[in-house]
Amino acid sequence: MKVRALARNDVHGWVVLDKPAGMTSTHAVSRLKRIFNAKKAGHAGTLDPLATGVLPVAFGEATKTVPFVQDGEKAYRFTVRWGTETDTDDADGRLAAQSHERPAAAGILALLPQFTGTIEQTPPSYSAIKINGERAYDLARGGAAPVLSARQVTIHALDLVDAGRDEAVFEARCGKGTYVRALARDLGRSLGCYGHVNALRRTRVGPFFETDVVRLPDLDGDASCAKALHRVEAGLMEVPRVVVDSSVAARLRRGQPVLLRGHDAPFDGSAYAACCGVVVAIGAVEKGELVPSRVFNLPL
Repeated sequence: MKVRALARNDVHGWVVLDKPAGMTSTHAVSRLKRIFNAKKAGHAGTLDPLATGVLPVAFGEATKTVPFVQDGEKAYRFTVRWGTETDTDDADGRLAAQSHERPAAAGILALLPQFTGTIEQTPPSYSAIKINGERAYDLARGGAAPVLSARQVTIHALDLVDAGRDEAVFEARCGKGTYVRALARDLGRSLGCYGHVNALRRTRVGPFFETDVVRLPDLDGDASCAKALHRVEAGLMEVPRVVVDSSVAARLRRGQPVLLRGHDAPFDGSAYAACCGVVVAIGAVEKGELVPSRVFNLPL
């Protein structure tokens, strides 16, 4: 007898998960999708299995806002273990280089300005970057040595929180594309002692902060799930908003550009339109017009 699959729910919004250590981001999304019995879900920024912390997960129509969350500022708290470098640049990898040297706190502090601002960074060999259509980590696991080019990343702030003989704790605020594992590797090399990430926690992704997180064990019923679900537009908190009436909303939903009027009309750039407190479209403002690139099918 064929068993009919359970019907999925139309769930729309964001859950800011406190991803536990040892779980992949993909597995975390799958767990949430089952808990909410949702039709569609995706995350805004991969966290390594070793890492914990802020993993924003979008459901339904909120998945259309994922790029805006991914482009936002990230914040991390991480521990670097001195004396060893690994092939993955974290504690899960194999030993690649070793040193008996250990840095003093003064030496670390003197080096930090070199790693602040816009810098050149070579991503880890074990990363999701594609090389000729294949993921770098797949090539590395297959025994190949992927050659990754350095790229510009922006580190807004890098602070030394605590320093011991064998480990140091840092906090960083950075832009899109920055690898904390590569930062730990490069700090160790510059200090002449090698290093790798021993612990990593993400504390912010765009508009979502550590104070917003919910743990998987806390999602134990309809009430807790409803409380954890943020509105779709939570992913657009860093994007200018313009309020429109129902007739303008209807035009936007048909993909038609609209002329923005009033003192609150945003300047050229990205913006989203809301009607009756509900997001209806997002796009670019060009010469006073909002040209929709994505429309949202949410009830007004």
